Amino acid sequence: MQWSLLRPVGLVPAALVLTTIAAGAEGGKSASPSEFLLIVQIVLLIAVGRGLGELMQRIGQPSVIGELLAGIILGPSLFGWIWPEAQAAIFPKAPEQKAMIDGIAQVGILLLLLLTGMETDLKLVRKVGKAAVAISIAGILVPFACGFALGEFLPDALLPNPQARLVASLFMGTALSISSVKIVAVVVREMNFMRRNVGQIIVATAVIDDTIGWIIIAVIFSLASHGTLDIASVAKAVLGTLAFLAVSFTIGRRLVFQLIRWANDNLVSAAAVITVILLLMCVMAMITHAIGVHTVLGAFVAGILVGESPILTRQIDERLRGLISSFFMPVFFGLAGLAADLSVLRDPNLLMLTGLLVVIASVGKFGGAFVGGTLGGLSTRESLALASGMNARGSTEVIIATIGLSIGVLSQNLFTMIVTMAIVTTMAMPPMLRAALAKLPMDKEEKERLEREEFEKRGFVANLERPLLAVDESVNATFAAHIAGLIAGMRGLPITVLHVGKRAKDQEKVRDEAASHEAVVKKAAETVSANGDGDAGSVDVVTRARRAELGETITEEARKGFDLLVVGIDKVVATKDRFDRRIEDIAATFEGPLAIVAAKGRHAKQPVPEALNILVPVSGSGVSKRGAEVAVALAQGGSGSLRVIYVATTRDKGAQRGASRGLSQEAGILKDASDLAARYEVDITTTLRVNRAPEAAILREIDTTDVDLVVMGVDRIQGEHLSFGGVADAVLRQSKVSVLLVSSGETRQAPSEQA
Repeated sequence: MQWSLLRPVGLVPAALVLTTIAAGAEGGKSASPSEFLLIVQIVLLIAVGRGLGELMQRIGQPSVIGELLAGIILGPSLFGWIWPEAQAAIFPKAPEQKAMIDGIAQVGILLLLLLTGMETDLKLVRKVGKAAVAISIAGILVPFACGFALGEFLPDALLPNPQARLVASLFMGTALSISSVKIVAVVVREMNFMRRNVGQIIVATAVIDDTIGWIIIAVIFSLASHGTLDIASVAKAVLGTLAFLAVSFTIGRRLVFQLIRWANDNLVSAAAVITVILLLMCVMAMITHAIGVHTVLGAFVAGILVGESPILTRQIDERLRGLISSFFMPVFFGLAGLAADLSVLRDPNLLMLTGLLVVIASVGKFGGAFVGGTLGGLSTRESLALASGMNARGSTEVIIATIGLSIGVLSQNLFTMIVTMAIVTTMAMPPMLRAALAKLPMDKEEKERLEREEFEKRGFVANLERPLLAVDESVNATFAAHIAGLIAGMRGLPITVLHVGKRAKDQEKVRDEAASHEAVVKKAAETVSANGDGDAGSVDVVTRARRAELGETITEEARKGFDLLVVGIDKVVATKDRFDRRIEDIAATFEGPLAIVAAKGRHAKQPVPEALNILVPVSGSGVSKRGAEVAVALAQGGSGSLRVIYVATTRDKGAQRGASRGLSQEAGILKDASDLAARYEVDITTTLRVNRAPEAAILREIDTTDVDLVVMGVDRIQGEHLSFGGVADAVLRQSKVSVLLVSSGETRQAPSEQA
């Protein structure tokens, strides 16, 4: 274990060897910019920063602390003190050379704010909005007042421009009032408190703090650029910021979603979506610069909008996070550490002022957040946890301090003091928050919510992101559109309607039919909304027409990231043991989950029913649970009834014959289905039929009840032709009511069958 902890530290001497090589290579050269020096600087910052970041994480600290310490070690605080010639050779102060690495750092600031925005959960903020807003206001006002007062009393020697003390005081107030949402979220998530009530309030409050802080920083930037308190320029900045935010979160939200979907669906080049996101970030940064505020606000808002886009957000987040974490973060925070010369703290006066700054920042933020939590209705222990979390400044503070230094609001010494404060408060936060959150009691309502969310985390329907609906011009297609609309309406999922019936030569007719299916989908989603479920108002529907062979068309669509294909075409089965050729072509070219719809009975005449009376067979298997999830979702969204029947599949018959078990296994499976329905407040009726073949039991239940739809979870059976097993085949062919087969993307071998 000791060796594993020392390995990251071993990167430090290895990296320092590079400094000797670089110093010798560059010693006799002129002061002109050097690409070699730039590469050496980047290698050192990444190697030492990532190495120390790894070590920090292993001892329970955020990796950003290691990246800051890397800059301090490589800067004048340590390396420059031990070997000033080598340090000056590697990190010369020549403006031309410094501008090269600074350019990378400036891009890094924008990317860090983009990532911070993507991690900002506005739904979480809305959920606990009132409490979080009240807590955030109190948590900002108190430390802001403390910071402003401190700025007013700072010695003139610490200010780059004593005549502009007001701007510096405002900046100090903002710097002391803001929290690092990234550090807070990491620790809360690490302790499995992200979904707890207090965890949600802590993170939501940090999000609001961050957002307000960036808006204030943007306005201060406008003040600093004019040198004095120009009412006209401040009004322009404030009104411009408000207009920018209003447009961004209305028109901009939909525009960003459409751009990301367009890039994902139409561009074939590598990482096309990433390219579009980076362009969006740059454009929005330029807009904020044009209205007189800092570019970071544009990047932050761009990140929020990208994070809210329902198209491939997880994949986008992973790719961007890898690039930013491995390259831009160690370079940016390393440079921040380089700029902080801790050797100045040998001056007793500066050391005392730095200690005072840490105390004022901590007491102000801790006290303000604690008072806000108490006023917001939190218990004393919850308020202590909140105050502990809010005190971490982390990466956000360093970014703000760097901006303040770059625009001339902070002096070099004041910058060093603020970075020191950020390091101290950030390192103190994790153990304090862990101690405050440990053994925090949980009430019954919170426990039930957490159990439901934990179930949904593993569930099928709750993890859907983007369904595809393949239809023709049949009645069956209309019923499939209704089913797809109910599923999409549960969580406001964007859905694509692919018309596979007619070829491109019949475009006008195809457009009319597609528009009809689109209307059915939207109407079904509105039904979900009317029942008080989901977020149906945000459902977005687009239509496409088939332009090539069916298999080729499905293959082309499948690459766009759809995670469920709902199929509604006129003919489902062909011969005694075969599906229709078009169904087989679709299944052969789409590897993900498949839902095949067969409208029968009353749905053949009325494909858009007012309610669904659903029967779902369960056997305890994974696929039957998936079918039950879909059935519960449809019953909840369509305000219908749900009947659950236990049937024993081939793999269950041995257990069923065991007399010693009695009915405990069957009763347990039915209870699981009842618990599932209860989580979504769906009333169900359960039925247990013994000594009967599964297909016979299901068909008997159909004949003796008023159900009009059977939902079955099935597996694909390996073979020459598409098959879901004998039970599904018998029900599909002999049922008098509609059937919905829901399969996973996996294929299993015969002969075991599922229901």
